[in-house]
Amino acid sequence: MQKLSLNNNQTCQKKNLLTSLIWGGDGVNIDSGKIRKIIIFALPLIMFFWIGNKISFAYRTVTVVGDISVKAYPFIDNLGNAVTNPLPSLHPYDVLIGAIVAGIAKLVIEYKKKHKKKFAEDKEYGSARWGNEKDIAPYYDKQNQSDNIILTQSERLTMNKAKSPKYERNKNVIVYGGSGSGKTRFYVKPNLMQMHSSYVVTDPKGTIINDCGKLLQRGKPIYQKGDIIGYQPYEIKIFNTIDFKKSMHYNPFAYIRPETREQDILRTVEVLIANTTGEQKGGDEFWVKAEKLLYTSYIALILTMCPENEWNFETLIDFVNASECREDDDSFKNAIDWAFYYLEKWIEKDWDKDEQFEEQNENYADLVDIDVEPWRASLGRFAVRQYKAYKLAAGKTAKSILISCATRLAPFSIDSILEITSYDEMQLDTIGDRLTALFIVVSDTDATFNFLVAIMYSQLFNLLCTKADKTPKGRLKYPVRCLIDEFANIKQIPDFEKIIAVIRSRGISASIILQTKSQLKSLYKDNAETIEGNCDSELFLGGKEKTTLKDISDNLGKETIYMFNTSRTRGTQESYGVNYQKLGKELMSRDEISVMDNSQCVLQIRGLHPFLSYKYDITKHKNYKYLFDYDDKNYFDVKKYVKRKHNHTAELRKSTKYTEFQTVDERK
Repeated sequence: MQKLSLNNNQTCQKKNLLTSLIWGGDGVNIDSGKIRKIIIFALPLIMFFWIGNKISFAYRTVTVVGDISVKAYPFIDNLGNAVTNPLPSLHPYDVLIGAIVAGIAKLVIEYKKKHKKKFAEDKEYGSARWGNEKDIAPYYDKQNQSDNIILTQSERLTMNKAKSPKYERNKNVIVYGGSGSGKTRFYVKPNLMQMHSSYVVTDPKGTIINDCGKLLQRGKPIYQKGDIIGYQPYEIKIFNTIDFKKSMHYNPFAYIRPETREQDILRTVEVLIANTTGEQKGGDEFWVKAEKLLYTSYIALILTMCPENEWNFETLIDFVNASECREDDDSFKNAIDWAFYYLEKWIEKDWDKDEQFEEQNENYADLVDIDVEPWRASLGRFAVRQYKAYKLAAGKTAKSILISCATRLAPFSIDSILEITSYDEMQLDTIGDRLTALFIVVSDTDATFNFLVAIMYSQLFNLLCTKADKTPKGRLKYPVRCLIDEFANIKQIPDFEKIIAVIRSRGISASIILQTKSQLKSLYKDNAETIEGNCDSELFLGGKEKTTLKDISDNLGKETIYMFNTSRTRGTQESYGVNYQKLGKELMSRDEISVMDNSQCVLQIRGLHPFLSYKYDITKHKNYKYLFDYDDKNYFDVKKYVKRKHNHTAELRKSTKYTEFQTVDERK
């Protein structure tokens, strides 16, 4: 029994060795890919060798003498007997014939492979076609319809992780639709009714919040064993640039984070400049750069020296107003010059032994005995460096820079703007921590205050990305969807082409809603294609702008169609002829897209055939009955809500700080 066991083990080892040699197992260091290729190549040649060998053997062993017709029947009998034996004949003649047949077969195979023609039947001029239900099926959640992004009546994208990486698509969507095509009704409202994420919604005219506010206030249903056991309400926030009485407070300075103060200040200034600058003209660049130095130094000074309740635009305007320049006296020091003078002494501990303070600077005397915190020292040095760079300008130039700054900050001089930016209620960094719906109400006719919206979006994306990066999974607790209607009216969000490329992994997505493609190109120039390319889904709801129609038609591609011509020849003998011909045709030409039925839309998702579908019927959604559109009782009163949510109304200073910063001589 022991000997039998040993033999069995040896047999197993031999089998394992053979398997390893053929397929490249772990035990032998052999390239399994090469072995497979050799076997696949050799098998047909072995087969042809065997066939040639058997034919040669059958013919050679025929004993009848005569011509081929006489030998045919005995040859067939011999061949039948020969093939019953799988082993080849080892006779030299049979081996030679088998080798010749195998060699000829190899030459034929190589020739065929070299001269192989590629045929694509019915695809000669294009293989474009419309997508169908089978194409979209792996991309959406059939079990829980509420966890999908609604694109059309029949197409959706899941918000959850796809079953396979090949079905994974980012959730960024770009929507094009002319006026009246239903961008709000057929895309924004249906996706708000899904309630699977936190939302940031640009609301032109302020009607979306009126319509959907009650639904969101009631909240997302909580299910247990298929039954609703309660609701998780949304925290609703409203920033209204049309009517500030219906707006909560937003202070950009509140989001200058302790760990990245300098970077955040630079970013805030960049957004402010980008969205309050008209068309650039030759020579403007110097003044813009000089303004940046001044804003940066003043904001850093405010955060270093002022109490926290003065970290706002009102204080910034006061500082600009206090920055008097005298063209004929470069040695003159205004109140801000003195502030930076004593700031530098404080952070560097460079006080004179018997430091003297003039009457207008007596309030700085307390700094001598106050220890400077490390963060104030760091930020103070940053402020001083920026201010010294600005002070290189001569008196006349400095005065021109100050005038430019005052002009740019003119919108903030309005009492309602000063009040609304005096403190913060938005808590932008918490939108991914709990279910939140932030509505940003903007005017679609007046873009005066839209730079505030651009600043808000820029801070929002940076705050949420930073928040996500600090979590173990690198994602927000709740996904955040930004439904940015009338995207072109918001002006420019700095580095948006970079932001949209990286937010996917953090659980953030953007739906960019425009009227035409030219709007995006006009605003973001060469970066427009980058932004568009980072949106895996493109939805066209209708329009007639030529650039948009051409791009969509080109992207749809061409299909191969048949064309037939009929001919008729008259004469003594009439004849008829029919000629068939293939040609390429756009799946949907520009003129066909321009006259598309208003109930239809075109959807393109990366990696899928395009879909010609119907726009989503909002009345079929299970939550439609909770909208104001369905019942007047569902109207959401923004004014009452904001009044109830306000912490307090800030009291503006009766006069600016200009009087506080004047010198004694000036007061007289």
